[in-house]
Amino acid sequence: MAEVSITFNHRTYRFACREGEEERLRAIADYVKSKLGALSVEHGPVGDERLVLMAALMIADELFDARAD
Repeated sequence: MAEVSITFNHRTYRFACREGEEERLRAIADYVKSKLGALSVEHGPVGDERLVLMAALMIADELFDARAD
């Protein structure tokens, strides 16, 4: 198993993944961090839990749109 460290909001989290999937996991994490960053700028300090939920809803909305196409 490989391990990837992802930092957000001055906290580092370690995630396990299969060998060879490290770059994909980093790319996904960067995408999520970009959503979190945009929401943070737009809405200010709303709290980490709410911020993550808002990002999850935005990403799920994108997924639903992609599946509809």
